[in-house]
Amino acid sequence: MSKFNPFEFVQEVRQEVSKVTWPTWKEVWITTLMVLVMVALASVFFLFTDLLLGWLVNWVLGFGA
Repeated sequence: MSKFNPFEFVQEVRQEVSKVTWPTWKEVWITTLMVLVMVALASVFFLFTDLLLGWLVNWVLGFGA
């Protein structure tokens, strides 16, 4: 079993982090706005779906009364 060498570990971590391609601020803002728009669209979709299903359930249950 190999021994744990903290210095070697830190070197390897730094080496791997240097390979990462970090996004620019413009990319971060665009991606954030895209996520917010998609969340808003999904919210509206589920709102109308919920209203439609609620109306259908009330309509079906209304026949029994």
